[in-house]
This record gives sequence, C-alpha cells and structure tokens, in this order.
Amino acid sequence: MEEGINPFESKIWLSSPTMHGTELRYVLKAYETNWMSTVGENINEAERMICEKTGCRYGVALSCGTAALHMAVKLAGVRPGDRVFCSDMTFDATVNPVVYEGGIPVFIDTEYDTWNMDPAALEKAFELYPEVKVVVIAHLYGTPGKVDQWKEVCQRHKAVMIEDAAESLGASYKGRQTGGFGTYSCISFNGNKIITGSSGGMLLTDDEEAARKVRKWSTQAREDAPWYQHEELGYNYRMSNVIAGVVRGQIPYLEEHIAQKKGIYERYRKGFEGLPVKMNPFDERNSEPNYWLSCLLIEPEGMCRQIRGEKEAIYISERNKSCPTEILETLARYRAEGRPLWKPMHMQPIYRMNGFVTREGDKRLDVGMDLFQRGLCLPSDNKMKEEEQERIIRIVRRCFA
Repeated sequence: MEEGINPFESKIWLSSPTMHGTELRYVLKAYETNWMSTVGENINEAERMICEKTGCRYGVALSCGTAALHMAVKLAGVRPGDRVFCSDMTFDATVNPVVYEGGIPVFIDTEYDTWNMDPAALEKAFELYPEVKVVVIAHLYGTPGKVDQWKEVCQRHKAVMIEDAAESLGASYKGRQTGGFGTYSCISFNGNKIITGSSGGMLLTDDEEAARKVRKWSTQAREDAPWYQHEELGYNYRMSNVIAGVVRGQIPYLEEHIAQKKGIYERYRKGFEGLPVKMNPFDERNSEPNYWLSCLLIEPEGMCRQIRGEKEAIYISERNKSCPTEILETLARYRAEGRPLWKPMHMQPIYRMNGFVTREGDKRLDVGMDLFQRGLCLPSDNKMKEEEQERIIRIVRRCFA
C-alpha cells in the first residue's frame, strides 16, 4: 500500500459538479413564482448569458446536449441514407443523432496534435465520398481542434459544419470561444461538465430562422393556433425553467472553474516529469483549452503489455513500465476515479461496419485506436485539494517503479 494514503478516505472524483449557492436562489425564484415548466426568466437569461459568452446571436436551451445535436442534424437536412462525416474520437452522443435522422456516420480519424478530427483525413474523406454535405466535429476534453482547417475544407466542399462543443465551453481558438464556429453548435450542462445544470444543453446559431425552428420543434412542433395543431414532427426537448436556474447561477463561475482546471493540468504536467508520459496536447499558439479533463498518454516505450477485449482488459506488470489498465485499477483501489479515453466510434460494436477514413488511406494509421490503447483520463475534479492531487501523482509514479 502506498505510504501515507488511506484507501478509506473520501473519493476523489473524475469531474463532479461544483456548486456555489447562487444557483439555489434562481431555482427558488422559479418555485416561488410558479414558473416550473419550459418557459420563464431563467431560461431567457441563461440563453442570453451563453450567447454573450460565445458570441452567438441565438441560443435555444434544451433538455440535454444530445437534444441540441439532434436538432442541429435536423436543421442540416440529414435524410435517411445520407452519409455524414463524424469525429471518431468522441462520446457516442456526438454520433447517435445522425442515426436518429436515418443518416449513416462515416468516421474521420484523429490527429496527434490536439486529439481531434484530422483535417487531412477529412479532406481524404471528401475524395472518397464527395456527396457528403454535413460534418459533425467535437472538441475533445475541452481542447479546440484545428478550426480554420476544418472550416476551409467544409466550405470548399459546400458542407455544413456542426460543432459539438459539449466538452469545451469556455475554450477558445484564436481568441474566439468554441460554440461559435459551426453553422450550428451545441453545448452541454451535464453534471460532469465545466458548468452544470445537472442536465441540459443548448443549440447556438447566428441564424434566426434556425433558432425559431428549434424552439418550435423542441416544444412538440405546435403551430400558432388556438388549439393544439401539429403539421410536422415535434420533440419534448425544451429545458425547464428550474434547470435553467441552476445554469444561470453557474455561468458567472465559468472562468473560475477553468482557472481551477488549468491549475490541475499544470500540477499533473510538472508532477509527471521524468516519466515516459505526456499530457493531452493543444495548440499553444492558437488555442486555449478549458482543461475540462486532464489526460495522460503513455509513450510506446513506457507501455507494459496490455490486451483489451470488448468489456475486459488484462496486463502484465513490467519494471519501469505501466499501462492505462494498471493505473486505473490502482487509482480505483485508493478511491480515485479515472477512466479510459473515449473508445473510438469505429471500434464500437454498433458502428464497426461503418466507414472509417484515415489520412493514410489504405495504410490505416488509426491514431484513435493508438490513443485509446495508451491513454487515460485522470481525476480532474476542481474541488480536489492539492494534497489529494499529490497523492494521485505519487500513485501514478509508483505504477512505473
């Protein structure tokens, strides 16, 4: 057992909600004024404040980030049988809304520089599938990707770019906040995000008509009539005024949360000096992450032997080497929550038969699979004390002893 570490101490979380008390004031206001449904001051203010943060003209508060992505896919005009290019290294909520509309995801490989969609692979994909008109791109773990290159490729091929900024609220690229680059962009207020409503999400756009459509679709597509009249398919996707109260109370703390997350990232980076590892990268010249999750990538020479099946993994411990499975199992024994990197979509059983494009074409470089094999997410809770983080660092270092 690691000296000085008590495995029965309170758990260190990956990324849990950080509340401040202001949120309760707005929730109580919704309760006291009886605005408990999907209209009210909290919703209006949350939309206004997020638009102000991101520089977007219109925001529509919805029940979750996935609902926002679904509405974006619908706005983009995806029809049954349409191929849609999607980030490969992401959570499946980025991709599933394409299938909701009958689309067929084609996955674009990742690049090592930012762990986001590789613009060269995206260009290759358009050579293979020139008919594609929609691209769904995620900023992984709060790190902006190569936005200018994505947009240039999309514009040249006349494709709509949907931006999944669920993990990257507050991050910026060339001085502009993520969530403002797509024709339609989406953010999340899930319980583990940089700010939270416990749930909730938002669609962002500069297109007034698109925002109007989403407001209608998300409230069961009710027509402007004195009775309930419906002429198109609708959804029960609108955010409640109660959840919006939590979001409204969280928004002023976004920069504070980012500063705390950055401190965690920098302490890990310094604490792991000398080990055969590196932290999740970003383009220091053009972008500033929100540091939502601090991640570790083990260098190939530092990897012990590890095999992963569909639901289980095994490894063989080796001197001066480790692997994600060993580190995560060791952290768990000391009540610290980590997790593997996202398993790439093209490796998921549900999507294994879908198209997958790398920059090398037939050579199948497969960066995403390599990152998944060698990477992990570290405890990144911004309420984690410095001494708790030092314990995490010691535990990881011991795995390489």
